[in-house]
Amino acid sequence: MNTSEIKFLSGPQSRWKEFKFTFEVLTEFIKGFRKLHFLGPCVTVFGSARFDENHAYYKMARALSAEIAKMGFTILTGGGPGIMEAANRGAKDVGGRSVGCNIVLPFEQHENPYLDKSVNIKFFFVRKTLLIKYSYAFVVMPGGFGTMDEYFEALTLIQTKMLEGFPIVVFDKGFHEQLMNHIHQMNDKGTISPADLHLCLFTDSIPDAIQHIEVNAISKFGLKHETNRKAKWWLLEK
Repeated sequence: MNTSEIKFLSGPQSRWKEFKFTFEVLTEFIKGFRKLHFLGPCVTVFGSARFDENHAYYKMARALSAEIAKMGFTILTGGGPGIMEAANRGAKDVGGRSVGCNIVLPFEQHENPYLDKSVNIKFFFVRKTLLIKYSYAFVVMPGGFGTMDEYFEALTLIQTKMLEGFPIVVFDKGFHEQLMNHIHQMNDKGTISPADLHLCLFTDSIPDAIQHIEVNAISKFGLKHETNRKAKWWLLEK
């Protein structure tokens, strides 16, 4: 085969633009780290921004998050409306900590009113890293492309042991039925290992979800109730 006539495509190659982008990403990470440093162990709740407070999924997310907050975890979300709002609201219902890591979008996304603390992030991949960094467990509620992206990001990191074996709870088996079937199909075809089937708990039960997090996060990692920590004034911490 003669390959001498192949001409490769050329894309944007400005080193200056790439340097500026890299610096902007670094700035976003530092902003997030400084804002979220004192959260304590979190449980991150993923889910759609499109459900209002009257929807059954919203009510489930609110109730489940309230029970998780009672365990002592900070509830961390993407900071927006829908399931994210429900989770933050559930934490506030019981006097728990409620934090959001909001993405800056021209549509759909705005901070919900149930946040004790929040940070606005420009890039999805920076935001996902922050949501994962501070979490000891993940809850996946019904959602769309963004929710699936966040779910599989966390799942892949745990599967490949790039992240500790934190528990993942996927809530509402009816909504996720085809997802469950596809995961079993991947196992049947040999693209994942049988052990990978146990990386997630699919459930409709709040008590089962709470027990799973208790065993696989609090007990497994020896989490204890915190003592008061003082912010360091010389680092401009608040």
